[in-house]
Amino acid sequence: MKKHYKFSIWYFIIGIWVVLLVQNYLASSFAVKTIPYSQFISYLEQGKIAQVAISANQIQGRLKSETTGGKHQYFKTIRVDPETSQLLDKYHVEYSGTVESTLLRDILSWILPVFIFLGVWFFLMKKMMPQQPGFMAFGKNKAKIYKQEDISITFNDVAGVDEAKVELEEIIEFLKTPEKYTAFGGQMPKGLLLVGPPGTGKTMLAKAVAGESNVPFFGISGSEFVEMFVGLGAARVRDLFEEAKKNSPCIIFIDELDALGKARGIGGVGGHDEREQTLNQLLVEMDGFDSNIGVILMA
Repeated sequence: MKKHYKFSIWYFIIGIWVVLLVQNYLASSFAVKTIPYSQFISYLEQGKIAQVAISANQIQGRLKSETTGGKHQYFKTIRVDPETSQLLDKYHVEYSGTVESTLLRDILSWILPVFIFLGVWFFLMKKMMPQQPGFMAFGKNKAKIYKQEDISITFNDVAGVDEAKVELEEIIEFLKTPEKYTAFGGQMPKGLLLVGPPGTGKTMLAKAVAGESNVPFFGISGSEFVEMFVGLGAARVRDLFEEAKKNSPCIIFIDELDALGKARGIGGVGGHDEREQTLNQLLVEMDGFDSNIGVILMA
């Protein structure tokens, strides 16, 4: 069976952290010590230097391991004019070369790539989720909320589905006068499923139920729950039902539920498939320990 793995931005961040950690370890292992030029001359006279590499204004080298306890110790120094060094040696003056500070360049070489990476990442996230106000809002639901005054569709606007209308009359009565049923121990239905070919008016029928019941209507597509981040779908389901509880009694309508719905355990990697997690959270919200009185799910 082919396994499908979900991408998480945390894997990428941890990978960068590991690379920087290894780079820092290697840099400390091969650290080059800057020494005065006079000390370089002293090492040279004492025979402590194993090898050197000479450039236009700098000398880099390695001390003999027997003089450093078996460890490789590297050094560098700035070249000084030979005539000047001879004069300074004559009067026993310690001397060294100077080089322009590279602190700013070193800081920019470390910080600038990080800012570029974060800038590109936030730009891509903004393009992918333009309606979200910020990074912490990724888990917010994308459902469109229609208040009672925004819904003008009733059963008079829906034709050709008389049998479905009869079945939905009970839902409307529950939403209008729930006390008439709860007084005798009746419970409001958790939800209902509208099945039919595309274009047969399922969405319009759901809006008509909300219009007849005079309750708010939450509309969202099943494909809007699952995106690139792991756990995002379940978070949006929780946020959707939290918002619905504040507006109960109300109707939640999920269009194209087949984007999520399937037999549990088919496809994905065990119970860790993102769609299965989203579907499980949906079932928990419908019939879990927390009661959602006044919230009916239609799909």
